[in-house]
Amino acid sequence: MTRKTTSLAVAALLSCFSAFGETSRNDDKLAALRALKIDAATITSVERDPSATKTVVKLVLNPAKGSNIHVEVWLPDSDQWNARFLGLGNGGAAGRINSGGLAASSAAGYAVATTDMGTAPNSDSGIGNPEVWKDFGFRATHLMTVVAKQIVRAHYGRAPELSYFSGGSTGGQQALQEAQRYPEDYDGIAAAVAAHCRTPLHAYFLWNDQILKKCPFTKSQDASVIAAANEFMASREFPIAAGKFVSDPRCTAQDIEAVIALARKKDSTLTDEHAAALRKLFDGPRHAMTGERLFNGIPLGSSIEASHGHLYLFHWVFGKDKKLEDINFGADIDTYTARLAPYLNAENPDLSAFAKRGGKLVMTLGTADSVVPYHASIDYYERVIDRLGGLEKAQSFFRFYVVPGLAHGGGPGINQAPNLLDAVRAWRETGTAPFALTGRHVESNKPSWEMTIYPYPTQTGWNAATKSFEPADGKRGGVERIAERFRPAAAE
Repeated sequence: MTRKTTSLAVAALLSCFSAFGETSRNDDKLAALRALKIDAATITSVERDPSATKTVVKLVLNPAKGSNIHVEVWLPDSDQWNARFLGLGNGGAAGRINSGGLAASSAAGYAVATTDMGTAPNSDSGIGNPEVWKDFGFRATHLMTVVAKQIVRAHYGRAPELSYFSGGSTGGQQALQEAQRYPEDYDGIAAAVAAHCRTPLHAYFLWNDQILKKCPFTKSQDASVIAAANEFMASREFPIAAGKFVSDPRCTAQDIEAVIALARKKDSTLTDEHAAALRKLFDGPRHAMTGERLFNGIPLGSSIEASHGHLYLFHWVFGKDKKLEDINFGADIDTYTARLAPYLNAENPDLSAFAKRGGKLVMTLGTADSVVPYHASIDYYERVIDRLGGLEKAQSFFRFYVVPGLAHGGGPGINQAPNLLDAVRAWRETGTAPFALTGRHVESNKPSWEMTIYPYPTQTGWNAATKSFEPADGKRGGVERIAERFRPAAAE
């Protein structure tokens, strides 16, 4: 055997030993994770992903009888881990694991976890089950965070340097529950179009559902009402938005009447009954006995069709046998609020503990969103400002962006919102507070365009001379506050 042949053989042998050693180390890590003891939890699976770049841990948490929370934790290999932990939010009634979000985040270097929020196999799991209410409201997300960090520490031999949470809609509810109830869980939080005012929001869904069952609108009629709002509000817009969407839907009762009149002028199929229904839809639900504000109405320029449904919370309280059209906005709403609101709502404006430990929070809403309308988030931010002693103090750790024309899931204005997680990370890690963020409108067969968005109350303005966006003074508040008794104190 020649010296060269011998060298090649030795190299091959060393490579073999190296591969064997690496396999052995991976097997040891998997065995250690499988043997990990976690309170009130069962690890159901620990597997090396076929891509051989990450390890996936699946477990079930049972903190109480009637609670059954599924969690997945994805762990990129040590040489690809960015030393950060990321918790991901869910959507709708949850009940499933979003593997797509886990895959994208782990590929970006995060040790990442998410939960089904305890509502598997579907939302009916919450019928008459207060333990599911607690899980969906706050407990599943917190316990996911605690156990995921334990798994991260066991796998990598050290805790994450920083922890972040990112979620939208229901995930935004999770985000604000974490900031309010468990300020020590995360160093930075991104909360997009947050459904934080949960039980009043679903009262709005029921209100709209009952109206639309009696007086339905066709897709064409819905489009006519949206177009009328866009046209009526056009004089208040910057050029690129005028007539296309409403970037600030705050309005008066006179504005609403004018929009209804214009819609009827343009669409002769809209009847007196439709006009009466629109007044109720745009005003929003009130308590049948006291007249107290339960939630605000459908934003001008947003979809009527998208504004109802999502009525599973009423089944949780009243069961499947009670007809939804028979639920009243008096005693029934009082019962519903008393049973669910203390668990589901994330309405506590005292974020001082989160701020004190250096936490950073960025939240958005969309002005064309009729699924999670803008009113409650504007009011919540105003209450945070009041609680913490002024706008400057609130903005030192919490920035809030009103995204012009953003609907729930896209268009008609900005349909690609800014990357909030990147903004939160930059703020927490480098001290660079976000100011001007960029959103994008993309439409098939048409040129895309960008819009600059500024933190509330600053609005997007237009400089005609430079033909560019610039910050403009915006108004504070301008929404009717939901009655306090429909936002009761949180309970465990």
